[in-house]
Amino acid sequence: MKHKKRVEQIFALAVSDFKGRFSGSYLGIFWGIIQPLSTILLFWFVFQVGFRANPVEEVPFILWLTAGMIPWNYFYDAWFGGTGAFTSYSYIVKKVVFQVEVLPLVKILSSSLLNLIFNGILVMIYCLYGRFMGLHILDMLYFSFCTFVLALGLSYITATLNVFIKDIGQFIGIILQVLMWMTPLMWQYEMIPAESKMSLIYKLNPLHYILNGYRESLIHGKWFFHHWVQMLWFWTVSLTFFFAGRKIMLVMKDHFSDVL
Repeated sequence: MKHKKRVEQIFALAVSDFKGRFSGSYLGIFWGIIQPLSTILLFWFVFQVGFRANPVEEVPFILWLTAGMIPWNYFYDAWFGGTGAFTSYSYIVKKVVFQVEVLPLVKILSSSLLNLIFNGILVMIYCLYGRFMGLHILDMLYFSFCTFVLALGLSYITATLNVFIKDIGQFIGIILQVLMWMTPLMWQYEMIPAESKMSLIYKLNPLHYILNGYRESLIHGKWFFHHWVQMLWFWTVSLTFFFAGRKIMLVMKDHFSDVL
């Protein structure tokens, strides 16, 4: 009963956080959709209309682009938001009876609600082009869960550091900009020769597994375990971040209220 009440509290906080992002604006939640969607349309216009990009992997460029942009936006929003979990909820952190370790989880769940909407939009876009993914919707759910775990593990680390070092949030913004171009988001990873050392370096990036997996499942109908070696690597890295980050957070949380 106590566990059920805690779960309900976490989800209630996540929904409240989600609504709080857009409170006071006329369009409300639609701003959360308009802003990332405008970025996708901007990149589509630049590459498709401006540079006249050819179809990628035998599908219209917009399908290839959205299959990478939507999981990327989820990761960006989740990690950036999770980094500020303790500072944005400082009034809760100072309450002795509250379990502050759930706050990064609340932020990631809040981002997950928006991601759920965008995955629905992604399905509609593919249906409009006559490419309904069928059972591979399960792949979308799986890779969304992958993003959830990766972002949560990283957030445990950066949210803890952010309490003591206020520059962490700015630093994460720079890292995310670098990651956007270091991850095959706007370009195909096949452009790098398979025998090149750079190819291996790019594949070590856990986001490569997620973005490439999204595209291969939706475009080519490949299941998430198709690249099982990359899958094992991804979960090794993600779970290492998760358990290490949680350990750091639990060790340092008693000092949060002294600093905030």
